[in-house]
Formats: sequence, C-alpha cells, structure tokens
Amino acid sequence: MESSTLTHTTATIAASTLLLLLVTCMPAVSVETDADHCVWYGQCGIDPKTNAPLNCLYNGTAKPLADPKAVDLLQKLCPQYATNGSDSRTCCSYDQLQTLDLNMVLPRQFLLRCPSCYSNFLQLYCALTCNPQQSRYLAVQKTAEGDEPNTTVITSLDYYLSADYANGMFNSCKDVQFPGNNQKAIALFCGRAADECTPQDWLNYMGDTSNHKTPFTIDFVLTSTPLTRNDTRSVYYPMNDTIIPCSEATSNATHSCSCQDCQAACSAPTPPVPPRQPWRILGFDAMWFVMVCSFGGFIALFVPLVVWSLARGRADAYGKPRRDHELFTCCAKDESRVTEVKPSCLEKLNARCECMLRRSFTCWGVFCAGHPMLVLFAGLVISVSLSCGILMMQVTTDPVELWSEPTSTVRMQRDYYESHFVPFFRTEQLIIRAVDKDPIVHEYYPQGQQQFSSIFRKDFLHQVLDLQLSVERLTVHDEKLNRTVSLGDVCFTPLAPDNTNCTVQSMLNYYQNSHEMLDKVALDPDFQMFVTADYIDHFMSCVSDPVAIADMSDLHTPCIGTYGGPVAPWTALGGYPGFEYGNASALLISFIVQNRKSDPEFLQMAMSWEKAFVDFMKSYTNENFTISFNSERSIEDELERESQSDIITILVSYLIMFAYVSIALGHVRDGYRLLVDSKISLGLGGVLIVLVSVTTSIGTFSYAGVPVTLIIVEVVPFLVLAVGVDNIFILVQAYQRSVRRSDELLHEHVGRMVGEVGPSMLLSSLAETTAFFIGSMSSMPAVRAFSLYAALAVLVNFLLQITCFISLMTLDSKRQERYRVDILCCVRLNQKTEHVKPVTTEDQEGFLYKMVKHCYAPALLSKYIRPAVIIVFVGWIFACVAMVNKIEIGLDQSLSMPEDSFVLDYFKSMNEYLSVGPPVYFVVKDGFDYTTREQQNKVCGGNGCSEESLLGQLYKASTQPASSYVAHPASSWLDDYFDWSATSPCCRVYKNTDEFCNVSVVNDTCVACDIHQEQGRPAPEDFVHYLRFFLEDNPNILCAKGGHAAYGNAVELLHNQTSIGATYFMSYHTVLKTSADYINALESAQQISQNITRSLGVPGVEVFPYSIFYVFYEQYLTIIPATVQSLGLCLAAIFVVASVLLGFDFHSAGIIIVTIAMILLSMMGLMYLWSIPLNAISLVNLVMTVGIAVEFCSHITRAFATSVKLTRVERAKDALTEMGSSVSEIILYAALSSQLLCRP
Repeated sequence: MESSTLTHTTATIAASTLLLLLVTCMPAVSVETDADHCVWYGQCGIDPKTNAPLNCLYNGTAKPLADPKAVDLLQKLCPQYATNGSDSRTCCSYDQLQTLDLNMVLPRQFLLRCPSCYSNFLQLYCALTCNPQQSRYLAVQKTAEGDEPNTTVITSLDYYLSADYANGMFNSCKDVQFPGNNQKAIALFCGRAADECTPQDWLNYMGDTSNHKTPFTIDFVLTSTPLTRNDTRSVYYPMNDTIIPCSEATSNATHSCSCQDCQAACSAPTPPVPPRQPWRILGFDAMWFVMVCSFGGFIALFVPLVVWSLARGRADAYGKPRRDHELFTCCAKDESRVTEVKPSCLEKLNARCECMLRRSFTCWGVFCAGHPMLVLFAGLVISVSLSCGILMMQVTTDPVELWSEPTSTVRMQRDYYESHFVPFFRTEQLIIRAVDKDPIVHEYYPQGQQQFSSIFRKDFLHQVLDLQLSVERLTVHDEKLNRTVSLGDVCFTPLAPDNTNCTVQSMLNYYQNSHEMLDKVALDPDFQMFVTADYIDHFMSCVSDPVAIADMSDLHTPCIGTYGGPVAPWTALGGYPGFEYGNASALLISFIVQNRKSDPEFLQMAMSWEKAFVDFMKSYTNENFTISFNSERSIEDELERESQSDIITILVSYLIMFAYVSIALGHVRDGYRLLVDSKISLGLGGVLIVLVSVTTSIGTFSYAGVPVTLIIVEVVPFLVLAVGVDNIFILVQAYQRSVRRSDELLHEHVGRMVGEVGPSMLLSSLAETTAFFIGSMSSMPAVRAFSLYAALAVLVNFLLQITCFISLMTLDSKRQERYRVDILCCVRLNQKTEHVKPVTTEDQEGFLYKMVKHCYAPALLSKYIRPAVIIVFVGWIFACVAMVNKIEIGLDQSLSMPEDSFVLDYFKSMNEYLSVGPPVYFVVKDGFDYTTREQQNKVCGGNGCSEESLLGQLYKASTQPASSYVAHPASSWLDDYFDWSATSPCCRVYKNTDEFCNVSVVNDTCVACDIHQEQGRPAPEDFVHYLRFFLEDNPNILCAKGGHAAYGNAVELLHNQTSIGATYFMSYHTVLKTSADYINALESAQQISQNITRSLGVPGVEVFPYSIFYVFYEQYLTIIPATVQSLGLCLAAIFVVASVLLGFDFHSAGIIIVTIAMILLSMMGLMYLWSIPLNAISLVNLVMTVGIAVEFCSHITRAFATSVKLTRVERAKDALTEMGSSVSEIILYAALSSQLLCRP
C-alpha cells in the first residue's frame, strides 16, 4: 500500500519522457542523403496538446555549438558528438539539448540503475536529436506552420532503426527493476505489462502521440537492410550504433548491471530445491510397508504360540496363583488363603502401600461421614472464596495471545517490527460476485468485439460504486469517546497531509470513484457519432499501467487512485485465469485502516467504525450480486459469540449429566419407595461439586492473573465432568453393592467403602493432575493455560469428592434409612413392613453390572476371544502408526467459526477469488552502516551491488516462487534513494531554513541541494542528512522516486534524524491458500533471512522476515516435537505416580502407560482418517485424551492389581465386574451426551 503512491509519477514518466524526447528530436528530412545533412535544428513551435516544444524543419548541414554551456551539456548527454569541443557540429541547438536533458530526468531515475540500458536508451535519442547525419535514417512525413514567422515545425517522421539495435536495447532494459513498485521499469515506457512488451511495442508507445506526452509522431521502422522509399526514391540506412549488453560496463569507471536488472549478468542459477519425495519401499508407502511386515512378523510369532498353548492345554498359562495374596488379605474382601508361596520384597512393599492407603482413606471416610455438616461448611467456604476470583477473570480472545508464546522468535520479531515501524494495517474487505453470469460483448471501434465477464456490466458497476461510496460515508457515534467516527478519521492516507483521501483498493478507483467518470465516453473526431473509448477501454488500459496519469485510450483519463497511488489489478479483481483480467468473476474492495495499537483512543475509534461496517453489510441486500465481507475485528467477535453460545452447551451437558446420574444411581426396590430411593438430590450435589471445581480453578488462576481462553471455557468443564462423574459412580455404587455389617454404623460403613475405592480415585486423579501440570510446560499459550486450569480443576474435584461428596452421600443414606422423600426431606413416609423387602446381593447389582459380570467379562476373557482381541488391536495399532506421519499440520480457520458466521462465507470466497499473497517485510535490525559503499553493496540491488546482497538474494528467490514463496523482487529504499539523489530537480531546500522544498513548489527561495556524489551515490557525509528529504518527498511527474509514499515508514531515523536505525525491504508472498502454504512460506522466508544475515557479516545485525500471519504459524514449525514432548512428559508423569501409588508395581504402571499410548495412537489414526490436522487445538484434545484415558485405565488396572482372586483371568474378570461396570456407565453417558450435543 505504501509503494502505490510512489508510482503515481510513473504515469507521467513514460509520457513526459517520450514527449520531451520527441520534441527534442524533430527532424526535417530532405530527399538528399548527404552525410552532413540535418532534418531539423532549433525549436519554433509548441504542441497545443502536450504544451511541449516542436522542432524546426531544417534542410542543411550540421551547425557548430558556440555556447560553452551547450558544449558541456552535449558532452554530458551525447559525448560521441562532442569530440571537437566548440567546433563540434550537430543538428541540435542548445534549447534542444536542454529539452533532451529535461526529458532524461525520469528515464535517468528508472534506467540509470543499469548503466548500459540507460546508455543505449540515451544513444537512441542522441542519434535522433543531434547526429549530424540525421538524414540517413530520419524521414519527415508531416509538417505544420511554426509559431514564429516563416518557420515550419515537424509533426511526424519515420525513424529507420536497425532491428539488432532495437532488440539489443530492449534486451538490455527489459529486466531493469522499479523497486518502489515491485515491477519492471520497462512497463512504464511500454504502455503495457512488462511481460507483454516487445521491442516494437516499446518503440511504438514512445513514438505515439496518443500517449499524450509525445508532441509529434515518430514511426520507428525496424529493418536490417537499407530501404528505398517509393515516394521519394530516397535510400535510408537504419541507425545501428553499437549496443552495450547489460552484462558489460559502459566504461572503466562504471559497473555492469546487477543480476537483478540483467539476467545475463547473473551467475549460474541455483537449481530449485526439489519437492520432498515420499518415502517408498518397493513402490509402496514405506510406513505401511514396514507396519504390514511388522504385523506379519507378530502374527508369525503370536499365532503359533497361542496354538501351542491351546494344544498343550495351557490356555490359562497365565493363571498361576499370585504369591502376594496373603499380604493383601489384611485389607481385602476375600480373606481366604490359597497359597503359601513366599512373596518377594517388592510384592511386600506393594501390599503394604495398598494396606496403608486403604487404612488412611478409611479413617478419612469415617471422619467425613461422621461430621458431614462441618465438612460441607468448610468445603463451601473455601470453594466460594476461591471462586470469587472469577470477578477478576480476564478472557483472552486475541489470536496472537492464544497461539503465540511471548518469548517465541517470531513473536519478538513482530514486536520489534511494530516498535520500530508501524503495526500492519487493519483491512476491511468486500468480495462481490454478480448473480447474472451472462458475459457481455464489448465493441472495439474499429477493431471488433471482445467478451467480458458479467461483473463488467455498467449498471452492475454503478451499483457496486453506490455500495462502496455508502461504506466510505459510514459514520458511527462512539459512546465511550462521545464522538462521531468516520472512515476518514481512521483510514490510511499515504500522502497526508497533501492528500487526505482514504486508501481504497478497488477497480472503481480507476474511475476515481465517480459515476461521471464511469459513464464518460470518447467519440470519433470526425463525426462525433461513434464511441471510440468507454469505461471498458479505460479498464484495459489501467490494468496494463495502473499508475497512468492519462490512459492510452481516447478518454485520456487517469488510472491512478484518488488517494495518490495505483490499484494493482490482482488486488481489485479475483477469479480470473492467468492475466485475463477481463474474465474476472469477482470484484475485491479493500478499505485500509490504520492500526495504532499504542493509541487506545484511536483503536477504539477504528473498532467502532468496523462494527458499523459489519452491521451495515449484514443489513445490506442487492438482488443483483452476492457479497462476502470481513473486517479486522470479525474473527475475534465471532470467537467471542461462539464462546457465549458454548455456555448454553455446557449447561445442557450438565443438565443431561444431572438427569443421568440421578436415574443411574437410584436403585428403586418398589413403587412405594420410589421417592425415597431416588438420588436426585445426591446427583445434583455431585454435579454441583464438579461445577464448583471448575469455578474454583478459574477463580484461583484469575487471582493469579492467568487469563482464561475459549478452549478452557469449552473443554475443561467437559473434562472435569467426565472425570468427576466417574468418581461419583465409583463411590456410590461401591457403597450400594456392599452390605453393612451387623456391628457397623453408617459412618463406619461409608468409611470402609471409601477405603476400598479411595486409593483408586487418588491414583487416577493424582496421575491426571500431574500429567496436566507437566503439560503446562508447553510453549504454546493455549495448551499451557488449558493444562493449568485442567490440572487444578481435576485436583479440586478430587478433594471435594473425597470430602464434601462423602458427606452428601452420608446425609442421603440417613435420609433414605429414615424414609424421607428425596429433595423434600421434611416429608417422611410411613414405614410399612409389607413394603420392606430383604436386601440381597442381587438387589445391589444393576443391569450394567450384571451384563458385565455374566456376559461381557466371560466372553472377552475366554481362551479364544483373548488372542483374537490382541490380534485385532495390535493390527489396528500398527495401522495407526502407519498413518501418524501422514497427519496434516495446520489449522483451517473456518473450523474455529460458528456454523452460521458470515466469516465462513468470506473464507470460502477468499480461497476461491484472492489473487495476491500477503506482503512480507525483510527487516534489517539497527546497527548497519548504510553510508559506506562497501556496506551498501551488501544490501542494494543496482549496479555495483553484490549478487549475494540482500536485494540480490530476494531477487533470486522471486525467480523461484514455487519453492521460495516470494512472488516479486523486494522494493528498495536504498536503490531509489541513490536514483533520487542523482536527479538534480528532486532535492531542493529553502535557502533560509534548510528545510525540504518539493520540486512542484514554485518559490524563488528553493535551491538545489548540494549533495556530493561518489560514483552515483551520496557521499557518506551527506547520506543521512538528505535521506530525510527523500522520505518526505511525494512522487510527482518530475521526480518519480520520491520516497514518502513507498518508504515513509520503511526507514527509522534516530538521534534527531542524524543516524539510521532499523529498515525494511518489502516484497509479496505468492498466493497462499492452505496451511501447508503458509507454513512453507514462513520457513522459506526464515531460511532466506538467515542466508542474508550471514552474507552481511556484521556482528549484532540480524535480518528477519515479518508478515502478518507468521505469528500464528510459527507454532507449526515445532508442533511435532512439541506434541511428542507434551504427551511424552504426561505419560512419564503418569508412570511415576502410578508406580508409587501402586506400591512400585511397575508392571501395572506399565500396563496403564501402554494402554494410554495405544489410545493416543488410535486417536491419531482417526485424526488422519477424519482429516483432522495437528495443531494447538488438537494437541489440547490429545492431552485431554491422556487425562480421560488415565481416569478409566487406572481404576481397572488397580482393581486387577489388588484383586485376590486365584488366577490372572479371574482377577481380570473381578476387575471388569467390580470397577469396569462403573467406568462403563460414565463412558456410556459420554457417548450419548456427545451425540446429543454435537447435533447442529
């Protein structure tokens, strides 16, 4: 956006240059072909259209230049004709030389960076203007009466030019760059895109008066041999002076053109990095090949072993009695002694730890059950106190804060960029498509017809312009600031204060956002009946030269935008193939808003206007087109809206859980006891405890200043709900299934049950908490915050359940024993003996318990099913391992938006129609010395600069966009400053103040700057002093390379503008559509910057890339090691905790870890099958998977490890029956509720 205005002078460049060059060169050819014959001399007229001088017809010999100033000027411009000093004879007067010098101002600015190109170009016009043998190749075609008496001016002539010279000149100039606009300079002189320009096109444009800069017509006739004109029988010899290739220097004092400006000067190009080939073995995917072979090897070993075991009757080979049975009987339900085998020391330690935990939890359960009110009161006070921290809660919706670590490399580079320059702009964009898809046919008079897409219908464009102007006129009253805000208050105005129009990138800016300009037509000059140019012709001219002050059509209206800069067609049009802009299917309109993050009041104004923009677009309708739109704040607003809707989802989930728990926990013996045996109040209490654990976690960390993220709000409540309800089922069902002993009181009964299941709850909860706290070591803010909140919530949930819920369960049991109605505890039913049935063991067993005990467990653990299950799961795990490396990395933004969000439609349209990638800035940190030639050559891109300079390497990268993702050579303030400082009209100062005076200012006190030049560059002592003038200069017709628009923010001037700090060089990425594109672009830019840093070789000076999206995609460069680290640390923490709490039973702890690892691999396999990419969100879910998995696995594993049944098979059945049934109930809930909640 900054560079757009820089080229507003370019429009005048091609025209002005050609205009004056032709005025200077007007020949007056005669039919003679004498060697010393001229066709013109002097100036004696003014062209009324261009206000440029016309040359006098002259049919005589060359004249000497008597004026010493003229000789000096001839020596400067055309030294080949000044060999004899004042006796040099030429066909040009001093006035013509001055005109030629004036006309070379702009070509000098754009072409002198390649000396041989400029020399060849200047030689073309020197031969036209001053060569004493003009008549050999110039033929006058038309003349007119001059302004002075008895004079004739030339209005048309033929210039016979060697095809070799034309091609050589073109080849020497075709690659010369215009750094300020990221385009080739030849496009400014050719009237069309550089890729479409040919030598004949270039010459035709420069000699055509229709460009409104050339005062007379020059027809360049390319020929390789002399031509004889039929009308005059004169023989003309094509001008064929020596061409200097761009790879050669023009003299010993100059350099050849740089690689950036001359392909022939480049060394052998580095072959592009070939795309990474997939790993294959024998033509098959290597991972699949290895896993299939591994599974085959497993089958080859496992199946024979199973068959051998079955054949020898060893199906229960793993059923030998456990040696530590006697040690567990001290605290086991079954005290029968079945073996006298002496246990090992480790087994003794295992049993002692188990007994110690059971006794401890029994005592604790007795205390809580014996003092329920005290425990509940203490728990309530502590929980409420901590939950009150929610009042201090800070919700983070800023994507940068969510996904980028403040100390990460890219985040710090972003902060460096914004602190030394200005934050990247805020963009509000419209993508507009026509409903009517029928193309239109445009008549070209007199050439014929051409088809254009439906968006070029004039009535459609008028309606779009109405919409655009309505948006520009939008105002909103900001209540916080108590003021009215308009677009003009917040928009980007690159030429302010001289031009205060807002930057609007729109095709309609080709028409200056005017209905009148859109309707303007040009009629044929003869009859004024036929339209020779209209808005379509103007459009086609503007897409070829967006910076034109006057287009090439007969309209001669400007293409440059009202804000003073060009509108590149790829920023205003979308959905076109190649460069066929006329077949575009969408219009893109971008309103550019400043992003002053350090100014809260301005930021509030910008966001208020953006909200008004969004509200306006939501209410806007037009039956003739469809619109996709977005504002800078839209994504954040939609995330906040989604978080608010998630609150309802969470509440519904908790209601479902409450209903499920109330029904599942209630064991109703008969209809009379329905209201007594129901567990509504207990279920409500359990769910409230889960909810309080979440609020306590949020409140605690809010006190600590840790902000809440949407992931925490959306995920942690469900995680804690699953974990918490699981423990509720385990506690209540353990109590319900045990029969109170005859000598046992209620609180003792409760305590005994807590002793049995408490260690299992401690194992799962502590393992989860430790795993989550370890997960908080992640470098990703979202993962770290989630892990912290989840860890504390799980811990608090366990503490509340082991205290308050036990008290609630005791109170509920008392109520039930006293025949009091659930909820209405004051109502007591009469105890009728006929309704009292003896409680049997079968009564305590629920449906799911019976199904597991009598059906599932026996079937699963049968001697045939066990090996089959192992084979199936091992095969599945091998398949998942083969799929893990194929999981994509990244995040589709649309997945984070609500399904009804307007942003989703914008994302879809953006992927379909956007034709330009985001800008990328290569920042050179403070400390580099730009004043010395040696250091300049390490950065610049013009002649004399190193091929491995900063600009040189970026240019090479742009030649391989498929691998580098760099679309254009970088703009260079340094090279443009060199050209600007060498152009005499550009730098002027007020004599009295030494302040800058723009070349457009007419003031007698303005004088030329005294810039000391050294080989075309400012001397070190003047470099910084005049740099600030360059950065203040608005580009114009005489000084196209003024740096205000393009580089006003690109250079940091320090110490009262006496030294240079950080600077940047801007380019563009190629079109990026997928996450892989964004990640690869970031990685490529970082690699390029590292190479440049090494090339600079200045200690302490670093070059880094910056683009607006880098901060979001940096995480994906390390997402794989981060995932391995997070999950690995979680598993390690679980193993340690499980080993300790299981009495150093490493086998059981290993079983838990292996099972969780298999679950994780299964999840990753499903991620690949369901096309779920790996990113911070999916990593959070994988960490949550670890938490849920350890919850379920640890309970069953511990039940197996502490079972005192005879064999391992029996212990497995016992664990599945006693603990697996309770776990299954919560799994069943999770499956059912997730299905309900996931429905749209």
